[in-house]
Amino acid sequence: MSKLSLTPRAILIDVIPLQMDKPTAERRLGELDLLTKTYGGITVVKILQRRTRPDYRTFVGSGKLNELFAFAKQEKVEVLIVNNLLKPKQLFEIEELARKAKIPIKVWDRVDLILKIFDKHAKTAEAKLQIKLAAIRHMGPRIFGMGMELMQQAGGTGTRGGQGETNTEIMKRHLAEQEKQVKKELERVARSRANHRLRRDRIGLKTVSIVGYTNAGKSSLLRALTNKDAYVADELFATLDTRIGKMSDHILLSDTIGFIQDLPPQLIDAFRSTLDETIDADLILHVIDASDPWMKDKIVEVESILKQLHVQDKPVIYVFNKMDQAKKVPKTRLRWEFKYEKPVFVSALKKMGLEELKKKIAKALPKVNS
Repeated sequence: MSKLSLTPRAILIDVIPLQMDKPTAERRLGELDLLTKTYGGITVVKILQRRTRPDYRTFVGSGKLNELFAFAKQEKVEVLIVNNLLKPKQLFEIEELARKAKIPIKVWDRVDLILKIFDKHAKTAEAKLQIKLAAIRHMGPRIFGMGMELMQQAGGTGTRGGQGETNTEIMKRHLAEQEKQVKKELERVARSRANHRLRRDRIGLKTVSIVGYTNAGKSSLLRALTNKDAYVADELFATLDTRIGKMSDHILLSDTIGFIQDLPPQLIDAFRSTLDETIDADLILHVIDASDPWMKDKIVEVESILKQLHVQDKPVIYVFNKMDQAKKVPKTRLRWEFKYEKPVFVSALKKMGLEELKKKIAKALPKVNS
């Protein structure tokens, strides 16, 4: 199959249950569109397919796939992106149908796309290791499809002990060895991070972790509060590495990977060493894009991931960011609704509300004289 162009043309499809409301369905597909743009792709068409349940064989259904393949040929589409997690056999069957139809198209599921974005943005050795670990874990179950393909190429019949099965076992061992090596390297990085945190504790430094949905303005806030350079872009997953800056002589701020809807557990696990900065923080700043119409849904999604990290009981301040773009946000109602999260309303870009935020941070860390 040919290599993708720098700006691949893509078909996006989301298979949703019959009872899902239209705004939620459109939001899901809109986020996939943003992910595609972040990767560098061009969305040619977005399709919502309502089904009682996904097709067990191809997830989407062979009839719909044949329609999509015909469209892909006509519009020179290079990649089909399914906004769900495909089972290995489903991916294999879709690719088989494409081969039979002689359509040179790549097929990705949602995790494939996220991993490719991660790989594009990984700068440090640690981030690259984390991406590699996540990719290995995602690739592992797909060994089935690779083995089937190799078996067909070798003229196997699918019987036990055939060439395809032999190659599958070889690939399984190879991936297992790779995962072991990557985990060993990440454990070394984690130990180094732990030693840095112990040193900070010994000298009386307190750490504040900035978390939030991707593109909420976390990096902008870090830069505004610490004057530390941080890459800021209007795209999803603009940065993956932990960045740490000083807010005062005794307070450090850390910012790391943004969260996203339906972030698979294997991706959270892969970034565990980076997320340790959040797990061990003294205080969490949950940054929220106040201009986002899906603000409350994203708050729930971030809180769900924090629970997975077992940090839901840490002290938290809700930072409603981008207030310069959210003139109609009802501050009084939000102050009451989130009173236990000590909400602050800021614009990191315009440097609005930062002094109040600094005071609340210092107050939430009573042992620190900022």
